[in-house]
Amino acid sequence: MKLEAGHVKLNVRVDSKIEAVRKAGEALVNCGNIKPAYIESMLNREKQANTFLGNGIAIPHGLSKDRKFILDTGITIMQIPSGVEWNPGEMVYLVVGIAARSDEHIEILKNLTHILDDKKLVQQLSTTQNIEDIISCLTGQKNSSQAVVRDRVLEDYEKFVDVKVDGAHGLHARPATVFVELAKQFKAFIHVRCGNKVADGKSLISLLKLGAGENADLRIMARGEDEDKALTILEAAILSGLEEKTGEAEENISEEIVHGWTPSEPVYTIQGLSASSGLALGLLYHFKQSKILLESTAKDPVVEEKRLHQAIVTAQSELEQIYQEVKVRSGVANAAIFKAHIEFLNDAQMIDDTIYHIQKGHSAGWSWQRVIKERVREMAGLNNSVLAARAVDLEDVGNRVLRHLAQVVDDDPFMPQQPVILVAEDLTPSDTASLDPGKILGFCTAAGGPTSHTAIIARSLGIPAIVGAGPAVLNCQDGAQVILDGTNANLYINPHKTDIKAAQNIQIILNDQRNSENKTRFEPAITTDNHRVEIAANIASAAEAEQAVNGGAEGVGLVRTEFLFLDRPEPPTQEEQYQAYSQMIKALGGLPLIIRTLDIGGDKNLPYLNLPPEDTSFMGMRGIRMCLAKTELFLPQLRAIYRAAQHGPVEIMFPMISTLEDLSAAKDIADQVRRKLGAPKIPFGVMIEVPSAVVLAEELAKEVDFFSIGTNDLTQYTLAMDRLHPLLAKQADALHPAVLRMIDRTVLAAKSAGIRVSVCGGVAADPKGARILIGLGVKKLSVSIPSVAAIKAQLRILSLSDAKNLARRALACRNAAEVRRLT
Repeated sequence: MKLEAGHVKLNVRVDSKIEAVRKAGEALVNCGNIKPAYIESMLNREKQANTFLGNGIAIPHGLSKDRKFILDTGITIMQIPSGVEWNPGEMVYLVVGIAARSDEHIEILKNLTHILDDKKLVQQLSTTQNIEDIISCLTGQKNSSQAVVRDRVLEDYEKFVDVKVDGAHGLHARPATVFVELAKQFKAFIHVRCGNKVADGKSLISLLKLGAGENADLRIMARGEDEDKALTILEAAILSGLEEKTGEAEENISEEIVHGWTPSEPVYTIQGLSASSGLALGLLYHFKQSKILLESTAKDPVVEEKRLHQAIVTAQSELEQIYQEVKVRSGVANAAIFKAHIEFLNDAQMIDDTIYHIQKGHSAGWSWQRVIKERVREMAGLNNSVLAARAVDLEDVGNRVLRHLAQVVDDDPFMPQQPVILVAEDLTPSDTASLDPGKILGFCTAAGGPTSHTAIIARSLGIPAIVGAGPAVLNCQDGAQVILDGTNANLYINPHKTDIKAAQNIQIILNDQRNSENKTRFEPAITTDNHRVEIAANIASAAEAEQAVNGGAEGVGLVRTEFLFLDRPEPPTQEEQYQAYSQMIKALGGLPLIIRTLDIGGDKNLPYLNLPPEDTSFMGMRGIRMCLAKTELFLPQLRAIYRAAQHGPVEIMFPMISTLEDLSAAKDIADQVRRKLGAPKIPFGVMIEVPSAVVLAEELAKEVDFFSIGTNDLTQYTLAMDRLHPLLAKQADALHPAVLRMIDRTVLAAKSAGIRVSVCGGVAADPKGARILIGLGVKKLSVSIPSVAAIKAQLRILSLSDAKNLARRALACRNAAEVRRLT
């Protein structure tokens, strides 16, 4: 690689580190080394690692996974005589921007390390007006000044691990930086020996002077209260390559680039709760709610009662139409809420209470509004976050009927001429379902929570969304330029043009990534060291089974059968269930189907069961407990499953198993059904969702053919945090070490018993989560249909050995934040 005059800029002025990195990136673009998208990668690297090399020199560069944006290996050098603060207390005078597809830049980095201790030479290079001084020094044509620096003698420690450095160039600047950043996380002293030299593991300069080249043997030593943990993690980091990749290896960007992005310039920011991930840019538009005017009294109760019934029938007809439209667009599971809305209108007591007010001389509209408000207030006050959130649904239904009873409806027409980002006090499910993704780029509401049906519908439509942002969002001006980051739940008002451009680049990157993943969705997920991981889909209907196959799934790892039971006045018949399961089997064409038996309770309730309310519904009559108590539901379902199993490979999975007694009872009932039908045996499995199941995993493994770990529930029960609570939801992270250790224990028990283990919870679709799960020994992941292609692509560029090292480091972390920071 040639370093020429055009790559060096003298007397550059910058006000911040961010500006310096951007200018270094722009110089690389101008030299034809990178695409503009790589600049964002350089900025993201600064959030993950320290690129301050020492003694006034910094080496900003992008993430390994973004090498696809490098056109040609090269570097650019900026001289900043006045200096720029890189980190608190660390000034930089020479910025060496790096774009490296392979290893041509290594020689220049080695020459940089030779001058790190030469303060006189660095000072000279930071003020020289001769470009050749810089070029000759960095290309090795000119020796550094003969300043002598005496190293302090460092001692060996009793606790150590021996490890060999991987990578073609050993422990050079980039991997050494990663090592130092990890070492600084521990209180223990860290020393590293290479041959007859010993370095301070928390000093980049000291570490680089070891001269640890290709396949160098290192002894990592530690002394202090967390010495054992430090040695474990540092050894794993070196074995995993310290972020080094060989050749043309690349990682998929996925959502991680969004997770790490924040504007580089100061901007007014409103934070809420994430309802639907993604990044949207556009002009802000305030949603105009309808104003309904009602007469309070009426002369003829008979006429008013008739108007009430007509309004209800009309509203039900509208809701049925919406249900059909949403079902086609987003699937039956997401449309189900509108069936529930129809059932709200069948509430005889609510209608009777309205008629009572009508007979007292009030209008139908006034009477209906009075009853709805009372019901909404009662529901919103329930000591259950999920049920309280349903108050919005009831209010939505009530307003739909009111529009047909009102004397005046002031509907401000909502027809934006260009795509916008919507802001509102709140959006009802009906409002959300009517949004056109072509016109609505994203939305942000002052109220609402992440468990609302509005949030669910936004996710199904692929619209980035934020909820619970507070009243401040309502004070923003129409037409303001905004960036809506649904992933991190931030709304940025009037951002700087550089940040708008950055966000646009990220959108391009993510779109390209999705297109690339989709093209390879039918290819298996085989790691770089030839280990296959099965990727299945989670579904809730026969239609989704076909979608799963078309999406690249290798089967169905979870059928949520409760959706056959929800939003209807009576349970489905055995024949209905048989037909549904048979259609799924037919759609899969021989691929495996795992049917979870009815999991009702907690956040899912069946009105026709007439169950008493429970303050702790997640720990009450739920899952297998409900099935054992309500055999009139359990037996028909089991019969339908065994009948359908004649048409293809089917397995039964029992939910919420917490004791051996529950499993034994469920198996006995299933076996009785099988014998009466004369059906062949089919595999049994259990969901591992509660801590007691993990503790009993060795015993449970002797009774079943497979485990499926439900990380959503396992997380909430392990951390004692309601995963649907609007304030706790963010903390209920499945990558918390406590949860990962539960998974690890379960996998070990399954392996010991020789049975399969899969994960069907949300963390399986998380890029980092998937890598850690594979490293823990999970052989199968079951994810939402849209996630299948992305996870397959993620795993194809992963080695199992890297995954194991990542998992080992994750288990040693103290909290979820530490796990998510792992590289």
